[in-house]
Amino acid sequence: MNQYPVWKYVLIAAVILTGVLYALPNLYGDDPAVQVSPLRGAPIGEETRTRVTDLLKGESIPFKSFEQIERGMLIRFNNTQDQLRAKDLIDEKMGDNYVSALNLTPATPAWLAFFNAAPMYLGLDLRGGVHFLMEVDMVTALRQAGERYVSDLRSILRNEKVRYLTITRAASGNAVEVKFRDVADRDTGRSLIRKEFPRLLLAEEDRGDDVFLVAKISDQEIRETKKMALQQNVITLRNRVNELGVAEPVVQQQGEDRIVVQLPGIQDTARAKEILGATATLEFRMAVENGDVQAALAGRPPVGTRLYKERNGSPILLKKRIVVTGDQITDAASGIDQSGQAAVFVSLDSKGARKMGDNTRDNLGKPMAVVFIENKIDTRRVDGELIKVKKKIEEVISVATIQGQFSNRFQITGAGTTEEARDLALLLRAGALAAPIEIVEERTVGPSLGQDNIDQGMNSVIVGFIVVMIFMAVWYRVFGLVANIALAVNLVMIVAVLSMLQATLTLPGIAGIVLTVGMAVDANVLIFERIREELRSGNTPQASINAGYDKALSTIADANITTLIAALVLYAFGTGPIKGFAITLSIGIVCSMFTAIMGTRAVINLVYGGRKVKKLAI
Repeated sequence: MNQYPVWKYVLIAAVILTGVLYALPNLYGDDPAVQVSPLRGAPIGEETRTRVTDLLKGESIPFKSFEQIERGMLIRFNNTQDQLRAKDLIDEKMGDNYVSALNLTPATPAWLAFFNAAPMYLGLDLRGGVHFLMEVDMVTALRQAGERYVSDLRSILRNEKVRYLTITRAASGNAVEVKFRDVADRDTGRSLIRKEFPRLLLAEEDRGDDVFLVAKISDQEIRETKKMALQQNVITLRNRVNELGVAEPVVQQQGEDRIVVQLPGIQDTARAKEILGATATLEFRMAVENGDVQAALAGRPPVGTRLYKERNGSPILLKKRIVVTGDQITDAASGIDQSGQAAVFVSLDSKGARKMGDNTRDNLGKPMAVVFIENKIDTRRVDGELIKVKKKIEEVISVATIQGQFSNRFQITGAGTTEEARDLALLLRAGALAAPIEIVEERTVGPSLGQDNIDQGMNSVIVGFIVVMIFMAVWYRVFGLVANIALAVNLVMIVAVLSMLQATLTLPGIAGIVLTVGMAVDANVLIFERIREELRSGNTPQASINAGYDKALSTIADANITTLIAALVLYAFGTGPIKGFAITLSIGIVCSMFTAIMGTRAVINLVYGGRKVKKLAI
């Protein structure tokens, strides 16, 4: 009586050993590290490694190790002081082709990494993650609004056949100046613009013999443009964070022009910095056939054209008129085209599809170019001072001959490697930022509640755990010791499951773990008290053990299932920390059911099962 078959013992032992294996990485802590990743296809190889090594040795900065990773190189350090010095040095010396970022990298030994064992992530309120404070470039947002009006006014005047000489954005950036041939054309244009764009403030100006109409953006629209730029950037950053797969992120507005982004437990901070800070978008323009490139290089491009460069540095002339812009892209996905090259498959909205369809119909057999545009703000140290330099990178990534008419879905080749194509698709799919953003503060965040508070909290948990174990051992003797073993295994298994899922543990998550520990003890108390009742009723020790586990099972199951239902509801309707609490509570319930029922029963069976027992130590 009270014996498990061998396969059950083997199963329980296998589960426990697996739990111990995947919980172990959490004991090894983290190493401060600097991650160096290439930009735009720059190589990361032995030459780069040698260069970085020489830089660090030249400044007497000690490091633990170099590692080649999927997206670059990881340098581990002994302390954060060396880490910060190394990052500043790399930023200063490595140029524009690399991006560096601070990181906390798990110090998991190689034999554990062989089993894909990794520590669980800790939230910003426990260990931290990466924290960005970003500032939206409102000057650029207003300039872009003016440029949109230039394009819109040009289109409407052409469509209505109203003659004009030039349309330019005013130096202030908040107005558009339209130069007409005479007063009659200006009056016609004024009526048309007033009807189509009633929010513009129109003013007539005569400058000598020149006739102008100045369309100024109102103060109210300026405020709304800034507000919309900030809101759109918040939404876009949230989409990009979702693409990065970060658990429980924080993306929120701060003030009138700043955004806070907190990514708890993020490991690839270089990739996060690159993706969040990029303002990549596309423009589709027609290429000029047989254009005078030499004249353009000399600063005299033909009328209506503009000089660009391809990725290999070759100059190319494109028409100034834009066919379709990136804000008309509704979806993008990376893949491989028929020739085996990396490609991005793009879908357009109805407006963009109509423009693309008309353009490809009218320009069959002519070349069309795809221009990749990225706005960046670099911080450089010049003469000991940090100086911010704004850069706008524009390069032609693809020039293809239009073979047939297409509209809402097509593919782009020439985006580079499969990794670059995937990043470009991610940025296009998540949406273009309404205006460039500058990372004004970047740090790896420590515990927000303070290390002292966390240490005190851990001490209180340990003291409480020990007191419970002492009580169980004194009150239930041998059975209490078995319950203590199950309680310890329960904690190990919860940590193991969280580590295997790569979940982010926060303070609410710890509350969920504490609650499940209490429930695990409750289950053992129910079982042991039932056994004592059976003994008082005169049953034999073996029959009492069997009856105690069988009769308490339904009560334990009812209590745990109702709690599990509540946890699932919390997860379904909650957000952020509430979801974290629900996840750890759900995992803890399942683990406690296993350890409190199957685990303790297996040990009790090994101690008392299959032999004649006169008295139980309970």
